[in-house]
Amino acid sequence: MVNVTVWGENVHDQRDASVQKVYPDTMHETIAAALRAKLGDEVNVRTAWLQQPEHGLTEEVLADTDVLTWWGHAAHEDVDDAVVERVHKHVLSGMGLIALHSAHFSKIFVKLMGTTCSLDWRSDNDRELLWTVAAGHPIAQGVPHPLVIEREEMYGELFDIPQPDELVFVSSFSGGEVFRSGCCYRRGQGRVFYFRPGDQEYPTYHQPEIQQILGNAVRWAAPTSPRQLPTVHHRKTPGWFENQA
Repeated sequence: MVNVTVWGENVHDQRDASVQKVYPDTMHETIAAALRAKLGDEVNVRTAWLQQPEHGLTEEVLADTDVLTWWGHAAHEDVDDAVVERVHKHVLSGMGLIALHSAHFSKIFVKLMGTTCSLDWRSDNDRELLWTVAAGHPIAQGVPHPLVIEREEMYGELFDIPQPDELVFVSSFSGGEVFRSGCCYRRGQGRVFYFRPGDQEYPTYHQPEIQQILGNAVRWAAPTSPRQLPTVHHRKTPGWFENQA
């Protein structure tokens, strides 16, 4: 059983009528419901959001989370630095992180990448074609090539991120722009996946193929060994291995 925490900023969901029309159950509940439907008994899914105490990401919650998904946009700076440090430690210890759409500017993603994570953008009902460039990758299983998203916000290069360990998807848009839309990283013991689609004004998270990718990403990002923060070990004596009892 994989324990998943779906974290949502929950600002647009409460403030903007246009977003409420597209996601009447909130974006995070829509994502959580999709994961439950796609993965069934493989997962136990809970939600957390910005306005809760400690943003819903207490030490106890994170210790019991195998994969954390993160969607944020309007309130990145409102996320408490202590919570960011807590999440960062758990990722390095082996918790998976899936950063969605505007979470490229979240404090936790920027901290993990070590770059500005800046990009170009345009929100004007662009058609997005999501092209698979790593056909054998687990996150790409069952995904059409290309996957057509009829209406989305455009993100374009240059995307200021480190070279991905694995690039799974690239996007092209009606204006000719391209973008690295599915990026895999290892940070410490943890796996990190950045996935571009998912602007709040468009029904992207209702699309079955997008839900398939989210489910695949949860499977990929889940820890495969016990969680442990990497630490320094002092080897005191030459031959220590041979002299073990």
